[in-house]
Amino acid sequence: MFKSFFPNPKWFFLSVILWFLINIGLWYSGGKEWGTLIGFPTDYSQIEHSLGVSRFWDLKYIWFYLWYWLSIAIFALFWKIKVNHPWQAWSIWGSAFIIFNVWLGVQMSVTINAWYSPFFDLIQKMMNDGVGGDVNLLYQGTLTFLYIAMVAVTIAVLNLFFVSHYIFRWRTAMNDYYIANWAILRQVEGASQRVQEDTMRFATSLETLGVSFIKAILTLIAFLPVLVQLSAHVPALPIIGELKYSLVWASIGWALFGTFVLMVVGIKLPGLEFNNQKVEAALRKELVYGEDHDHRAEPKKVKDLFGNVRKNYFRLYFHYAYFNVVSIWYIQLDILFSLVVLFPAIAAGLITLGLLQQISHVFEKVRESFQYLVSSWKSIIEMLSIYKRLKEFESILK
Repeated sequence: MFKSFFPNPKWFFLSVILWFLINIGLWYSGGKEWGTLIGFPTDYSQIEHSLGVSRFWDLKYIWFYLWYWLSIAIFALFWKIKVNHPWQAWSIWGSAFIIFNVWLGVQMSVTINAWYSPFFDLIQKMMNDGVGGDVNLLYQGTLTFLYIAMVAVTIAVLNLFFVSHYIFRWRTAMNDYYIANWAILRQVEGASQRVQEDTMRFATSLETLGVSFIKAILTLIAFLPVLVQLSAHVPALPIIGELKYSLVWASIGWALFGTFVLMVVGIKLPGLEFNNQKVEAALRKELVYGEDHDHRAEPKKVKDLFGNVRKNYFRLYFHYAYFNVVSIWYIQLDILFSLVVLFPAIAAGLITLGLLQQISHVFEKVRESFQYLVSSWKSIIEMLSIYKRLKEFESILK
């Protein structure tokens, strides 16, 4: 699964983590200022971001773009010299491009969040004063949001297009690897299905889960500091009372609670999904043999095999029933949670309408990131079953 697409996967992913930590350390220990060495103004790091889409070509961002792609070039050159894997142009440069686009999308969300407070405070001021205000300011604020949203949507669609091609290249690499070892792998039960269907489902699952996971991590990195600052406006939580960094702890606690509950109620599902693929494969194999051999796919044999399919599906239906009840209830409660935690601050008059909108938006983003496992649990279950099948399939090559 990974060896076919990444050069020496174990050491590759360890080197990714190491290189990431090195770059983070350099960036925050003075690297942000090094742009002055190549001609950036000496005070560029102090420039305030604009609230519109133009912030993305501020000098701060331009220096980060240069840093990011230079670090990727160094990393790619190292692995080209070290291994020169046939698919590493896609696995390194393609991964870097996807991560960059996801980061850009997250920064768009940060920009929209910064827009919330002044815009809704302006609305509140016009309503409270009773004399209104300049309507052109409302139009200008709306156009600012529209420009950011248009750019964000365009980037997101283009990234999805690229991700689809990236994932198909990964599937191609897996297919080539398995076919190259087909003389050995063909002895495994359901070999043809694993090469064709399981690689397809593996690629599809990765397309969904991989990008979502990257987005969740980058969202946390971008929004947690903002949530820390906004927590100053919400000094107390319902029931708990006063708590430093209240919104951060509330989002973490609620997300961990949901993740733990769904993991407990869904613990049997990965194994059942895995068994489901096995019994379906056994039935399909017998029917295929029955097309060419009269003595295969006899009614009794097929009935027994289909009985195994039926039994496993009915078990799946039962376990998914209570899993869905718990997950849907959690999602419904989640809608109210972000508002309820703000009740003490609202009642005390500590936040304005703009802050309410801004805090709700940030809080939602952070909670969604912490709830990655909650929102993706069904896809993760399917992914685990596919991984187990392909891992079992590849074990014969060792």
